[in-house]
Amino acid sequence: MHQTVSDREIQERLAGIGRKIAVMSGKGGVGKSTVTALLAIHLAREGKRVAVLDADFLGPSIPKLFGLDDASIGFTEKGIEPATTRKYGIKILSIQFLLPEKDTPVIWRGPMIAGVIKDLLGKTNWEGMDYLLFDLPPGTGDAPLTLMQTAKLDGVVMVASPTELTSIIVEKALNMANMMNTKVVGLVENMSFFKCPHCGEISHIFGKHRARKLAEKYGLEVLAEIPIDPELAELSDLGEIESYETDYFREITL
Repeated sequence: MHQTVSDREIQERLAGIGRKIAVMSGKGGVGKSTVTALLAIHLAREGKRVAVLDADFLGPSIPKLFGLDDASIGFTEKGIEPATTRKYGIKILSIQFLLPEKDTPVIWRGPMIAGVIKDLLGKTNWEGMDYLLFDLPPGTGDAPLTLMQTAKLDGVVMVASPTELTSIIVEKALNMANMMNTKVVGLVENMSFFKCPHCGEISHIFGKHRARKLAEKYGLEVLAEIPIDPELAELSDLGEIESYETDYFREITL
């Protein structure tokens, strides 16, 4: 797959979308895909029409979370038709749907990744979507740079975990967004704490409230502090994240 669309065609495709929000971290392993999925579910429960572009080509997780490992996409005169989740009808587009096997690795250099992102933006039928969420890979390289330059994002949700190392790397991503004049909507701290199901005691396993300190430093809002929850982990492994009832974003507006 190679880029055959112009920036003008991409803008025409994206023109009808209400808001375009990327979920980013800079650091791997902090749960960006889980946060993206929970945000999409939150918006869908509010009656919004939501699509997710899984832009983490080297490690796509979104299909697994929504039980779409064996899903396929369609091709019509309107373009690529994303797969649809069972419960809330969220539109999902992932490079995994274009691979011959689920375990086929994507071994691409940066320019190839940037070109395919542009192809998917410009060739997909995003018609009628209130929100398009982007699940970004770790780092501050080609994928986030391409989206910030091409998709004209309305904002970025930054994901951190409570460790000191993560905070340092997330700051790089925050500074990238600022340098690219892309608004940071707020911070989400994932794996923020663990609440004992028996006694209710809260343990800050990886550190305490580092997202709050980052938010204060950069003048941002903490959108949510998501705990370590075995139920969320189990439903994610089963591909049934839409059945997770807790909504950590019910108080926010994206």
